[in-house]
Formats: sequence, structure tokens, C-alpha cells
Amino acid sequence: MTHKGIIVNIEPDSLAEEIGLEIGDKIIEINGQNLRDIIDLSFALAEEEIELLVEKKNGEQEVIEFDKEYDEKLGAEFESAVFDGIRCCGNRCWFCFVDQIAPNMRASLSVKDDDYRMSFLYGNFVTLTNTKPEDFERIKKLHLTPLFVSVHTTNGQLRAKMLQNKRAADIMLQLNHLKEAAVEFHTQIVLCPGINDGEELEKTIHDLMQMQPYAQTLAIVPVGLTKYREDCYPLAMFSQEEASRVIDQVERWQKINRNKTGKSFVYLGDEFYFLAKREIPPAKEYDGFPQLENGIGLTRNFLSEWDEITDNVCNPYAKQIYLDIVCGKSAGSVLTSLLEQLDIPNLSVRVVAIENEFFGKEITVTGLLTGQDILKNLKDHQGKRTGVIIPGSALRTGEDVFLDDYSLADLQRDLGVDVKVAYNGGELKRLLQSWHEHPMTLDVNPNVYTWQSNAAYSKNK
Repeated sequence: MTHKGIIVNIEPDSLAEEIGLEIGDKIIEINGQNLRDIIDLSFALAEEEIELLVEKKNGEQEVIEFDKEYDEKLGAEFESAVFDGIRCCGNRCWFCFVDQIAPNMRASLSVKDDDYRMSFLYGNFVTLTNTKPEDFERIKKLHLTPLFVSVHTTNGQLRAKMLQNKRAADIMLQLNHLKEAAVEFHTQIVLCPGINDGEELEKTIHDLMQMQPYAQTLAIVPVGLTKYREDCYPLAMFSQEEASRVIDQVERWQKINRNKTGKSFVYLGDEFYFLAKREIPPAKEYDGFPQLENGIGLTRNFLSEWDEITDNVCNPYAKQIYLDIVCGKSAGSVLTSLLEQLDIPNLSVRVVAIENEFFGKEITVTGLLTGQDILKNLKDHQGKRTGVIIPGSALRTGEDVFLDDYSLADLQRDLGVDVKVAYNGGELKRLLQSWHEHPMTLDVNPNVYTWQSNAAYSKNK
């Protein structure tokens, strides 16, 4: 098999360091077992007596034998979470965002993974169309739960058309396999006007609600359309009226489910509320934000984090400070409203809601801003500027660069002022309250994968 169990970091004073593992070593086998991924590695390392087959950087192999505590961490980070290669998507979804990205962008942005292991490990959504019977057996045997599944519709024939894959029609059978194995799953729908909305959405919500408690949540996000849609299925954005109808429809189902279980179960992406010019729901209706990583409830969570910083009375700045806060078009009014509540002497704040020219003006979310668009818009905004606050969601995970490979350091150099990052509402408020107390750091966290004990996994961010 293609083996990428390559160590890229060794934690100081760790078990890995103690037994002599080095950066560049490949973990080939543990107790005679081949390793497909860090799931295999995790379960193999649960033993207390270990025989490790390692391939050194010079190609020579050696066996390392050692004893360990059951829950003792190895302390090694790996180049990839899977050692036999990421399974790529075999669908051609009508709404696929990867098919709409700009040409000549880095190759990694065009990789469409559809790997159930990445779903279990990191919450990536998968369609299950390339999940084989033996994979379901492994999921059941190892109880890999929860998974994150892109359903889109429970109408098998319609799903096969939307994904352009006949295997996509088996979605309800596959979800029932997970249910019978007591594997929980979170689901999502990319909603397309006139295709899987209306009565089709009614059926999908009903079908998935009937699968509770194994079906944990359902997120519904509107289709995103960039200016790079070429040779793609003709789709449209939701109008204000259509978005309002979706909200009304979902609110009815939320009420039904809350009366039964105490939870909403189904949640809408913030874009629907922005499109409909409706208020974002209160935090209690998000039930702890179970799909926050999927963008569900980001705005309400941001507002809650802002409100948690209660010391609104701050010392005045010794001299006038002028800060620009960058965001996408959809978030501009939200930030402006927040700043009206903030009164700090000698602080002037301006919200710069960026027009997304890189992907197209219909893309209004903050997370898809590019460095070049931010630079252009800031240069177009004349006036005094002490510094700039960038939303963390616009940066690639674990890196200090935007989607267009323009970096924070580039932005600071080209603007000639300090550029700092706020990853949530609380951080933004703190930066505004004490700008000079937060030195700018452009540290890059390596995009590596760490094994942890008790079958827990995390991707460093």
C-alpha cells in the first residue's frame, strides 16, 4: 500500500522521544499489524507490550520493542491522518464548490476528499458513495461515531441526479446501516432553489427526524455560486422571498421537534437569515452549536462570545487609535451594530465589509475573503489607520495565509500598519479594548495530525 505514516514532529520528553523515534521515520507495523491510518495506529497502541516496525529515512527498517501504560500517549505527529491515501470524491455534484474555484490555485484546494475516516476524525462531510461493505463493517466493529454525512435529499433518485452518481440513490439504506450499528451521524443539505427545496425538503427533514437519536442534527446551507461556474448545472441563488419561505418551513419543523425532544434538530446557515433580512435566532435554539464547524450559528456564537466580555468600561487610549475591522458583506451590519455599543475614549473603529471580487459578488461570507481583495478594499478606504483586524475564518486552518496564498505578513508589509487576527467575538472585543497589549504574531501552526490516547484524535489548528 502507499504508506505515508511519516513522523513530522516529536513531542519533547514523550514516549516517542524515549524509544528513539525521529522526524522522517515511517511507522510500518505495530505488533505485526499493517497500518492504514491513525485509527489503526490508535487501537494498536492501546496494547501495553509493543513491537514497532519502523523505516528510517535511509530506507533501513528496525524493530523497536517497549512496554507502555495503556493510556500513555506516543507523542508523535504525522504528515497525514491516513497512510494509504485519501479517498477522493467520485461524484460530480451540481453544486460542488470545488468545481467553482479560480483556476491556477494551489492543488490542495482542488482535492475533493470523500473519506469516512476523515469524517470520523475531523468532522469532514462525506456522501458515502464510495464507502464499501467492508468499510461499514469496520465502522461497526470499531464503532467509529459520530460520522458527518452530506445527504442533500432522501429522495434516492433525485440524489443520484444531483450527485451524478447512481450509488448516491442508496443513502437511506446506508444511513440505516449506521443506525443498526448504533453509529450516530450529523447530516447536512446544500439547498438549491427549485431542486431539493419545498416538498423535497419536507420529505428529507421528516425522514431524518425519524432516525433520531442516531441522526443527531441536520444543517441546511444555501448553495454557493462563484463567478467561475463553467460547464456546471444551471443553478440560482435564493431570493429574499425564497429564503424567508425556507426559514418559515424550518421553524415549523424545529417547533415540532422541540416539543418532542427539547431540541431543534434542524438548523439553518446564517446566510438564509441575511438573505431574508431576518433576525438570527437566539443561542438557545442552536442547542450548544453542534454544527458550528459547518458554519451553523457562527453569527450567534460570535455575538455570545462578544457579550461574555463584560468589562465594557475601559481606560482611554493615551492617543487616538484608528482601527479597521475586515469582514464579508453579510457580516457588515452585525459588526456595525456591535460597535455602536462600544464606547472607548480615543478609539475610532471602522467596519470594512469587503466585496468579494475574487470569487464573485454573490459570495458574501467572511470565510471566503482573499488577501488581495482585502488589500484592494483597504487601500480604497482612505483616512487614518493605526491597524487592521482580520477575521480568523478567512485564513487557512493552521496557516497565516489566505485562500489566494497572500499572507498576513504580505498584508502588513503592503499596508504599513499592524495586522492582527480575531478568531471569535471575545478576541475582537479584547483587541479593541487593549490594542497595544496584544502583540502581532504570525506563527504558523503546522498542519499535522496527532495521535492521542483512548481513540481520540485532533488536527492541530
